Amino acid sequence: MKGLVTNRGLLLLAALIPCGVYAELKGFEQRLAGAALEQIRHPVRYDGAYVIIPYPGGDVPANTGVCTDVLIRAYRKLGIDLQKEVHEEMRDHFDAFPKYWGLTKPDTNIDHRRVPNLQVFFKRRGQVLPITDNPTDYKTGDLVTWMLPGNLPHSGIVVDPLSGDGQRPLIVHNIGQGPKLEDILFQFPITGHYRYPGPPSAKKMKP
Repeated sequence: MKGLVTNRGLLLLAALIPCGVYAELKGFEQRLAGAALEQIRHPVRYDGAYVIIPYPGGDVPANTGVCTDVLIRAYRKLGIDLQKEVHEEMRDHFDAFPKYWGLTKPDTNIDHRRVPNLQVFFKRRGQVLPITDNPTDYKTGDLVTWMLPGNLPHSGIVVDPLSGDGQRPLIVHNIGQGPKLEDILFQFPITGHYRYPGPPSAKKMKP
């Protein structure tokens, strides 16, 4: 795919950066990026199957996941449970969320793992940021959603490392081969750009 990172040295460097280094950096956004980068070290099989999971704090098996699980797991490292936050928002404002799946009530097993639901949640509880073609508008820890060919929604997290030409921030995402660090910010139409520091009451732990 055009635009994917090909600089093996950069990828190796990113893979070797201890997550704790990011934890020492000032700011929630850097810690979130560190929690995302840590995921590229672990093999994950792309699997969007419906799975019954505990609530709250539930997760699918660690060796499986989809694009939204990158966000869910990064936030959970910082003590923020998107499963719980999305469920409570849907429980109280169900009509505000998409009805693509024919649900008549929230489902804690899957709601938070669907990109359209996360988009509505981030709009309601986070900060909606401009969608532009200027790479400097996309900051570390920002959340981006895209529409892939075939009308498939996708999501990822902006992190600190830059593209090989130094022009664009890289993205941690799972597009089918597990969490990857790639130069895909402008490879697909962007449908959303958000920042979400978690609920005010969240205990934001270092990853």
